[in-house]
Amino acid sequence: MKTVGIIGGGGFIGSYVTKQFLENGYRVKVSATDISTTAKYAHLSALPHAENMELAPLDVQNLEQLKAFAAGCDILVHGGTPFQLDVEDVQRDLFDPTIKGTENFLRVVSETPTVKKVVFIASVAAMNTNFPLLPAGKTEGDLITEADPFYFSEENIPYAQAKFLAHQVVEQFIADHPNIGFEITTVSPTGVMGMAMSAREDSTSMGLQFLLKNKIAPNPFIQMLYDQDVYWALVDVADVAESVYKAATFHQLHGKNYLISGESYRISDISLILNGAAPVGEARTVYSGALATQELSITFKPVHLPLSQYAQAMS
Repeated sequence: MKTVGIIGGGGFIGSYVTKQFLENGYRVKVSATDISTTAKYAHLSALPHAENMELAPLDVQNLEQLKAFAAGCDILVHGGTPFQLDVEDVQRDLFDPTIKGTENFLRVVSETPTVKKVVFIASVAAMNTNFPLLPAGKTEGDLITEADPFYFSEENIPYAQAKFLAHQVVEQFIADHPNIGFEITTVSPTGVMGMAMSAREDSTSMGLQFLLKNKIAPNPFIQMLYDQDVYWALVDVADVAESVYKAATFHQLHGKNYLISGESYRISDISLILNGAAPVGEARTVYSGALATQELSITFKPVHLPLSQYAQAMS
């Protein structure tokens, strides 16, 4: 039985990733920022084959804890960077855990001989910090793929900047270490939708769906989405988890970064679907998931399905 370590394996996306590996016969080690907060991880104990899972304390900025977590793992999945739109201290709460945490992680992995595959759960922001708006040089109707130039602006939200800069760390590491003994593959999802497995009330992903459903704007970024009624590329959380699993278990994917994206709807239509109504407009493809479909064998579900699931659960 092979062992996979999943940093962030109890989070919104991470829980689905943990489920994927357990169902496929892996021993799973899940990181816990505070192992005493059992309510955050209780839902994992109810998963099939949970007897093959363990929780391990981990602060990604703590090298010794990282070494202990990585020890004995065949695969490591890093999905533990914070997803926060409003933070008190950008450096402390976003940049340090995201960027320095990635640097520490790569250092430790390169010193862990058992590891043969690493998967980073990044974000579309690693390619375009202006998301869900288009990057500079693109206009409505254009298709965005992995082959397009990456776009970064310091005027974009700190979360997006942190994800972009962390991915640059990964790319630089790959360039600087041409003969490492393991593969690194990245998946970059667009807006991830669906139902959380846990009952936590602090999930940013669930909170975002709540805001869109009720047309609440707690900050200028969310208000901008309503004002411009942008097309927002979305993807089902279960499709993201399947993409992570396949990126981890398929071979010869070293250095690849896959856009993980389904259809795009305007914000007004997303709000309608989240309220159980039919959209006014048609879905479009803005960010292409074609490469993931071709090389990871992912069939993306229509994005009205996770939105409708949320609507039904919250009705």
